[in-house]
Amino acid sequence: MAAKSTNSGKEKLIDEDEEVLQAVILADSFNKRFRPLTTRKPRCLLPICNAPLLDWTFESLALAGVQEVFVICRSHAELVKNAIKESKWSKPGSGMKIVPIMTAKETFSPGDAMRDIYTRGLVTSDFVLVMGDLVSNIRIDEVVRVHKERRKTNKDAIMTMVVKESGVNHRTRAKGESSVFVLDPNTSECLHYEHLQGYPAKKGISIPREIFAEHPELDIRNDLIDCSIDVCSVEVPSLFQDNFDYLDIRRDFVHGILTSDILMKNIYCYVAEEGYAARVQDTRSYASISKDILSRWTFPLVPDDNHPGGHIYEHTRGNRYIAKDNTVVLARTCNIGTNTLIGSSTTVSDNASVIASVIGQNCSIGAGSTIRNSYIFENAVIGENCHVEQSIIGAGVQIKDGSRVPKGCLIADGVIVGPNATLQPFERLSTKRDENDSNADDDSDDSDVEEVEASQDSIDKSALGKDSNAVVWPRAPPDEEDEVEGPENYENQRFMRLGDTASDVEVEVSDDGSSSDDEESSSSDDDDGDFHERSSVSGMSDASGVEMPAMGLGDAAGLMADAEFRTEVNQSLERAFAEGHSVDNAAVELKTLRMASNVPLSRVKEAVVAAIVEKIPVVDGDPAAQRREIASVVGRWGDLINRIGGVDPVETVSILQAHCATSTRMSLFGQILAALYQEDIVEEDHIRAWHRLAASKGTDLKDGAESENFQKCWMIGSHMIQQFDAQESESEDETESEDDNADNGRTPATPKASSVIPAALAARGATASEDSTESGDESTSTEGVDGGESESASEDVSASENSSRPVSATTSEDETTESESEDDVVLVH
Repeated sequence: MAAKSTNSGKEKLIDEDEEVLQAVILADSFNKRFRPLTTRKPRCLLPICNAPLLDWTFESLALAGVQEVFVICRSHAELVKNAIKESKWSKPGSGMKIVPIMTAKETFSPGDAMRDIYTRGLVTSDFVLVMGDLVSNIRIDEVVRVHKERRKTNKDAIMTMVVKESGVNHRTRAKGESSVFVLDPNTSECLHYEHLQGYPAKKGISIPREIFAEHPELDIRNDLIDCSIDVCSVEVPSLFQDNFDYLDIRRDFVHGILTSDILMKNIYCYVAEEGYAARVQDTRSYASISKDILSRWTFPLVPDDNHPGGHIYEHTRGNRYIAKDNTVVLARTCNIGTNTLIGSSTTVSDNASVIASVIGQNCSIGAGSTIRNSYIFENAVIGENCHVEQSIIGAGVQIKDGSRVPKGCLIADGVIVGPNATLQPFERLSTKRDENDSNADDDSDDSDVEEVEASQDSIDKSALGKDSNAVVWPRAPPDEEDEVEGPENYENQRFMRLGDTASDVEVEVSDDGSSSDDEESSSSDDDDGDFHERSSVSGMSDASGVEMPAMGLGDAAGLMADAEFRTEVNQSLERAFAEGHSVDNAAVELKTLRMASNVPLSRVKEAVVAAIVEKIPVVDGDPAAQRREIASVVGRWGDLINRIGGVDPVETVSILQAHCATSTRMSLFGQILAALYQEDIVEEDHIRAWHRLAASKGTDLKDGAESENFQKCWMIGSHMIQQFDAQESESEDETESEDDNADNGRTPATPKASSVIPAALAARGATASEDSTESGDESTSTEGVDGGESESASEDVSASENSSRPVSATTSEDETTESESEDDVVLVH
């Protein structure tokens, strides 16, 4: 009997490998962040880059080899069913079987949806769980494989969450919601999870002591984007059924499982190193992901290839996409800016400008109008001399002549505005529902729509224009008694709102000192350890996020464009670093940004040098490890400085000096310069030429820390040049003795200037000749040193020891000795 049981187990494992890969899509958003755009349709059917969000999610799952998909929908379920029926996924040969499931009207949270999945018995094996607003090109099939392999040895491993590394200013990194993952670095097991929100902010989290006791090493990560892609075991829905307190998948289920002393289940993270994944969970992320699609981060899911909507676009320079069916009419004098998509049968009239925007199908842009950083759905009409900035305009909307739509506005389908209307920032407009709409949309959570429609008599609509049919949504924050808790509170929603910098919210939180959830925190108001770096909230690509002093319009526009360009460059570099792009691809992206923004090459080089320097980790107390970190970063990315065009190594050194003089990495200047020299990015002549520049001494700067740091950098250059001179002298001496060595049958070690690095600036070496040691001690004296004992000028700025001797790349074995002294260290490459 025992043998039979064993064979059955083997057969079961074989069957598991051959099981159909299932996925569950939660099509409902369970929040109202897109109101009023979602009063008549669900969020998953809103278009992004002219294709419904749900189609982008289907494409993401198709890339992963998913074969069967259950779409769980409650609100507007008939619209979702019809959209699936009319899409390419319902046709034979699509490769996926899609089954829409209408849940009960009592389904108000993801937890309720999971309980309904359990009741219906939909899933029969491990499955992929995603939301209906996912845009991804990550190969989820690899995550499934890892999850199933782990399950063979650990049946308590019930979930694997897909996360992705990001910088603090990452465009798609949510500002209103983020997470802290405490991971086992060896197994990637998630030991603790903490949800964070923008307001009220936490300055610390509480980690159970037993986690530290059981795990000698921990990774506490706040740099991970939660992709909301989960590979779940078949028992996960039953756990929701057993605990009706589980409403949200992260805040309740994951946190509850990890803190339960009874369940004893394990949850793991899969840190995706390649690919793209993000959720359109608010209007800010809608704009960010739209820009990412246009910038081709989602390849192969891009408008000109594999467009989920089945459209065909022509991709031209500057990431401009024009429908390829010859139905787009562009006037000769119109301006189509970079990162712009124009749908088919759309007309752009004379002197109209469309910049960094998406225009749907069958739209009309009137003469002299400007559309900037905005998203226009199909069949919309923009009149003459209108201005639309950082807003989302619904399908069939009419904005009549002379109207202005400022940042953050959401205008729902069918609204008429104007003529000569002037909307307030962050205005929300919809049309009044008729009886058919009310009957068709039998949602019990639409009480807010009824309240809005009932309160219109008290609202002044004169600014909306005489032809307007708009229903105005509340402009002021809710009363305190109506305020909700959690991430949906009004102040936190501002972090998720398109065009909102939430700068006053940041000040308010900082003045408070600590949040209500962090009463025991001892952190100060300006604690650098705050999980939310609030200065980064405005670090988005939106031009309106830049705060400027009063000035002329021309100066303001220039600063705005420059600030937006710097933000775009930083985000491009952060993504290249995080996702391991090739240097060539990163250079192409930077060149495109430069041409699109029409800025000098020096601006790009400044951003690249700064990014490389700041990427280098600072290692305290371990000079050797610090040198390895510098060599690794410069070796990987240093060549990008010259690949962006206009090679000027002297300028490169000047930019490096200027950045280090104002950076916390000032102490690394000498070692970074040596690494650039070793990688042939700068040569000896370039360092000498920089050193001769009057500006390199910092004499034109006001007295202060920056001026002092400029002088320190210049002194480091002085010692580096001394090493070059000493090396040349040593080389000449060796050349003179070449004949004698040849007579003795020995081949001298000939030093090469390009492979020599001053030891005071570079890594601690292992061997050196005694002759070079003696000459090095003599060459370390400088003008700025008091006392009889010599010191290296790099002491203030380099982790290396006080040695300034050049050493050749190859050293004669007969002359090689190992240095033991702390002050007698040199470099051999």
